[in-house]
Amino acid sequence: MVVREQVRGFGAAAHAGLLAATTDLVCFCDCDGSLDPQQLPLLTAPLLDGQADLVLGRRTAAQRGAWPLPARLANWELARRVRRRTGLGVRDLGPMRAAGREALVSLKLADRRFGYPLEMVMNAAAAGWRVSEVEVTYLPRVGKSKVTGTVGGCVRTVRDMSQVLAR
Repeated sequence: MVVREQVRGFGAAAHAGLLAATTDLVCFCDCDGSLDPQQLPLLTAPLLDGQADLVLGRRTAAQRGAWPLPARLANWELARRVRRRTGLGVRDLGPMRAAGREALVSLKLADRRFGYPLEMVMNAAAAGWRVSEVEVTYLPRVGKSKVTGTVGGCVRTVRDMSQVLAR
């Protein structure tokens, strides 16, 4: 099913998909070829076993250049701040994740831009969720990124995520 969303922004698109979903569990995955959707069962297994409430895919680059250094460093710093603020042991705030649909809706995520995935983790931590990570393979993306491929995209992402951290 394709869900159309009139509001621009990563979070708007992700949230529209969440609200349109009809399954108990929902998964998020970038569709740029960098992540293999066949690895989603790795994320849903801890949920189905009752061991976690939110599972994040911790990216492991499959080959050199798959994850550009500036993006890795920014993710590392962001994850460090989240660990310090929340006590969660997360090392990657990557785009592949899974959780229960109704539980995610109850988090009342408001960011409709690039802060959406960070807000999800922060709100989950504030709600006392068990957040875990599983390793997933990270491949070179197909096509050009509007975020990591441009200065403007990186600035927007840093701004959006900084606003989430400031709340």
